[in-house]
Amino acid sequence: MIFVNVKENESLDRALKKFKKKFEKTGVVKEMRERQSFTKPCIKNRQQRIRAAYKLYLQQQAQG
Repeated sequence: MIFVNVKENESLDRALKKFKKKFEKTGVVKEMRERQSFTKPCIKNRQQRIRAAYKLYLQQQAQG
């Protein structure tokens, strides 16, 4: 359960913004989207390798 501390003079909009930020950090929506469709482990591994290679490429471009 998520608790949001609200001060006396704080607006409802600010409290909702705090709640949304805390909710995003829990990762519930991200996990729900991942569970909607099954991806094979080999495809997950391939995507991780592609992302790692891309990050490495970006780091090398930034250095020189």
